[in-house]
Order: sequence, then structure tokens, then C-alpha cells
Amino acid sequence: MTLLPLLDAAPAIQVHAFAAIGAFALGVVQVAAPKGTLPHRTLGYVWVALMLVVCVTSFWIQDLRVWGPWSPIHLLSIYTLVGLPFAVLHARRRRVTKHRNAMLAMFAGALLIAGLFTFMPGRIMHAVAFGG
Repeated sequence: MTLLPLLDAAPAIQVHAFAAIGAFALGVVQVAAPKGTLPHRTLGYVWVALMLVVCVTSFWIQDLRVWGPWSPIHLLSIYTLVGLPFAVLHARRRRVTKHRNAMLAMFAGALLIAGLFTFMPGRIMHAVAFGG
């Protein structure tokens, strides 16, 4: 394992990757930790901010081109950008089930599923994890 491929990448990719890693780690903590507490709410806002960074920076990453400069992974970014405000609104209005479902869907789709695609051969994170 070496961070060199990531550190040699474009700045948008670096910001995107480190924000995604942070959001993944924090998301695991949020899923496991007690809900409704001040730490949960505070870390939740940090997680939302990290996810916004992940989504916005994804639009500067255009290695997989399916529709012009875009790929299906960018659909997850759009879904997340639209879904995050609603998920926060659900929590603020005490719609706990809707909040939980929205957050888990974004965690699974935008971090787990999209994250797994970054480990495909030829991708930067594959080189980070398994060598170039």
C-alpha cells in the first residue's frame, strides 16, 4: 500500500479521495454510535459537509466517460446533492425513519458502492491499495 499514486493525482482527486475516506470513517462511527445526541448531530453536520465536498469535487473527475465527460457515478453525486438537504430536514423535523433511511442510502450508494468502483484495476485507489 502506498499513497504515492494519490499524492501524484490532480488536486481535485486528492481532495475528493481524502474527503471520501473521512466521510466513510465518520459514517461508520455515526451508524454505530448512539443517535439523537449532541455528538451525533455535530458529527452529522461534519459528515454532510464532507459529502458535499465529495460530490462537488466528483464533477472535476472525468476519467470514466460514458456521456460526454460524465459517468454513472456522477448520478450518485447528483442524488446525494439533492438528498442531503432533505435528510437533514427530516432530522430537524424529527422524522427519524426518513432521516435514517436517507442517510443510510447515501452512505451505501455514494460511499460503499461508488467506493468499490474506485478499486477497479487501472484506477488510482487500486494502485494505492494494491500497488501500481
